[in-house]
Amino acid sequence: MIRPNKVGHVVLKVRDVARAEQFYTEVLGFEVVMRLKRPRGVFFTLGEQHHDIAVLEMPAEAEPVKDNQVGLHHVALQVGSFAELQECYRTLKAITSGLRPPSTMVLLRASILRIRRGTALSCIVMSVKMG
Repeated sequence: MIRPNKVGHVVLKVRDVARAEQFYTEVLGFEVVMRLKRPRGVFFTLGEQHHDIAVLEMPAEAEPVKDNQVGLHHVALQVGSFAELQECYRTLKAITSGLRPPSTMVLLRASILRIRRGTALSCIVMSVKMG
């Protein structure tokens, strides 16, 4: 059995790599570490490894994502506190609709942003319920 110790990175397909780069750098605070010309893409890091997320641009004629399609549901980004999670919610809500407010769950708190049909971004705070 394979036993990975963590997810190395996630690669997402996008229609507009420049728009994705702007979102990941200006809104989410990632740094660009590498750009590709063919296929056109960008690799982003949070600073602890070469890249955490990459985006590859799909051709204009690529089919749009469908709600009931099998595939990636969401990507979760961990933040340090519930206050930071609330700030994520305010920031993301200002730029898009379809965002659920921060909610308390047994082991984590999450704010989920639906970036595009079929894909979502989740900002989470890990918190162990004591007692």
